[in-house]
Amino acid sequence: MSHAGDHGALMDEVYRRQRRIYDVTRKYYLLGRDHLIEQMDVQSGQSVLEVACGTGRNLAAMRQRYPQARLFGLDISEQMLLSARAKLGSEAALARADACKFDPETLLGVDHFDHIVFSYSLSMIPDWQSALSEALRHLAPGGTLHLVDFGDQSALPRWFRRGLLMWLAKFHVTPRPDLPDVMRRHAGADDGLRQDALYRGYATYARLSRRSAA
Repeated sequence: MSHAGDHGALMDEVYRRQRRIYDVTRKYYLLGRDHLIEQMDVQSGQSVLEVACGTGRNLAAMRQRYPQARLFGLDISEQMLLSARAKLGSEAALARADACKFDPETLLGVDHFDHIVFSYSLSMIPDWQSALSEALRHLAPGGTLHLVDFGDQSALPRWFRRGLLMWLAKFHVTPRPDLPDVMRRHAGADDGLRQDALYRGYATYARLSRRSAA
């Protein structure tokens, strides 16, 4: 089995039962997801791809806020996609794929996207930097990459950080403390990059806007 196949099988096993209670339980600690959605400013007819869309919770919220958007989602777990398909029906095009290498034209009939979203997913993707690079490769000129994930918790008590890391490890989640530096390296001279620490560093939020084509 390939590395991607191994990870997909692991995620299916992790979420085979958890997917049924995922949205209820995660709302207490996946903080900043709605902040990301509120900051997106999706215009009518624009395309939005969520990489590792999980149960479709965020795409459903985007549908409510941006009803004229064209929504797409990818996930490596077929189990999570079962929940996403049930939640979204025909309101979003969904496909199973590896975030580190995918062909959106073949999978979804779209070559590039106006908005691409990572929401608490880079911390679950082993080769997360490749996933980030792959997403940027499919971002349209003038498009925007949006992400939120666990931060460095630098302003929170040490006991809280230790406990959080132990808890996250049970679900194969590894925060990426160097994510802000990696985002800065990806930002070109003409790109717009905004990065914010949320909730005393509990979460990190970033938005990278590519310049429009000449």
